[in-house]
Amino acid sequence: MNQSKVGLLDLPDEILLMILKKLDNIDVLYSLLDVDNQRLDIIAQGNIFINTLNFVFTTFTNDISSINDTMVDRFCRNILPRIHYNIKSLTVDSLSMERILFCVDYPNLTELKLFNFNGKIASHYFRDKGPFDGHFVRQITDLALVFQNTIYDTSTHYSLDTYRFIMQIFGNLKHLSIIGSYRWMFLDLSYHKSLPPSPVTFSSSTLTKLRIRVISYAACLAVLDGRFKQLRTLIVDIIDIDLHQSYVYNMDDLPNLKCFSLTTTSTCFMDMFIESIPFLFRRMINLEELTLQLSVIMGTVFIDGTHIYNNILIHLQQLRIFNFCICTDLRIDHLVHHLSKYDIQRTFSNAIYQDVDCMVQYGCNRATCHVFSLPFIFDYIGYIGNTFPSITFIHVRRLFVCDLVPFEHEFFIRIASCFPLLEHLSMYNIGPQLKVSTKLKSDNSRMNSIVKYSHLIWLELECVHIDYVEQFLNETKTHLPSLTRLTIYYSVLCNVTEDFTRYITRRNCIKVNQLNLGGGIIERSKDFNVYFPLL
Repeated sequence: MNQSKVGLLDLPDEILLMILKKLDNIDVLYSLLDVDNQRLDIIAQGNIFINTLNFVFTTFTNDISSINDTMVDRFCRNILPRIHYNIKSLTVDSLSMERILFCVDYPNLTELKLFNFNGKIASHYFRDKGPFDGHFVRQITDLALVFQNTIYDTSTHYSLDTYRFIMQIFGNLKHLSIIGSYRWMFLDLSYHKSLPPSPVTFSSSTLTKLRIRVISYAACLAVLDGRFKQLRTLIVDIIDIDLHQSYVYNMDDLPNLKCFSLTTTSTCFMDMFIESIPFLFRRMINLEELTLQLSVIMGTVFIDGTHIYNNILIHLQQLRIFNFCICTDLRIDHLVHHLSKYDIQRTFSNAIYQDVDCMVQYGCNRATCHVFSLPFIFDYIGYIGNTFPSITFIHVRRLFVCDLVPFEHEFFIRIASCFPLLEHLSMYNIGPQLKVSTKLKSDNSRMNSIVKYSHLIWLELECVHIDYVEQFLNETKTHLPSLTRLTIYYSVLCNVTEDFTRYITRRNCIKVNQLNLGGGIIERSKDFNVYFPLL
């Protein structure tokens, strides 16, 4: 064989498969089926490429791409009729799902993931006499609904009837995930104190895993009121954990629950941490894995290892895995003395906890303390200041930084390094930057380095000194290649950009297609349109 002229078809099947496995399954099928080559045709129809298909042709981060109709039509007409019998897992985009799902039968399909959902689509598909009614849905055991990440969905909100229909028509459902979306898109499952308890309108005797976002802590209790008796794993994100309802729910033990995750970005008060949440854990008598993210307003002390043990771990004798991030906020007047990071860490016994780290920050009248397990597994962390550990927070996508001490250029270099996949950054700091910080004077290379946030999509600069707007929009200081959403005061934006004539601040604005302004009337001048051509 002449090695200088080796073609793809000259490779043995084993090597050819290794190469093709690196590609997306859809690309392989689209490229190799119907190319008039029997060998490639046989390889492409192998189970390794057919079992799991991902028909997601669009992304709805901030940019809406048009779907490739020709590609979808070819799949529906020529490819799916040949491979549909072997498909076990299917991921479909909302814009193409009706054509993909209903063009053929899927006798072995058990896993279905529907991307880029919204309230209007949910109300249309998940209802009596809807498209799914009477189709292949009873064989589905795993269902995931991924809502599109946009705040501009004004469609009809889905209701209890949507949940009831999902549980009714997907009669053998074992795993249900409802992911993404914003506050008003999620159902309040709790009973209102002004109304009598309504009968349980949806339940399941087969569901073993549920991932869901709910409005309140009371809604979380409603999920655990007995309607899902076989539930072994519950992953719940609570929007407002301190929102109470007066109705008393079924508080029986939950012996089947093995894995529980409770996360929230809202703040609760001390009684929630001391009373309500521990009472919930006492029902989970066989819990083996716990994930907990809380922010708590305390009266006089930080939450440390002793508090966590006495209020949580003492009730969970079967616990094997504990991932947590707990933030305490309190007034400094109530502190007898300032505790250091090491004072807090000493309260975590090595015999009980895994690796633990800590951040303590003091302001003029308030103090904040974070205690968290390592590795850090959460996608959000807030209220961190100039002092944070030099570890890599690989999972964090959303970050809120807040301090009274100015953030210098070196701080933003550390943020970019420690949060490499950051997508949403919000800031609070009204103190002006020093012209050249002492640390940067001693290291000229760092003083001149440009900070790059490769994945940053959304930047919030409302509650900041104008120096930080300069820090981020000036391309000689910061590079924001993915920025598409900017929250900022219009008057400050005009100032820093010199009424949209300053070239050095234009590059970081050029891809912005959502501009959230705090007051002020936009004058859409020619210069403004050049700055923001995608608005």
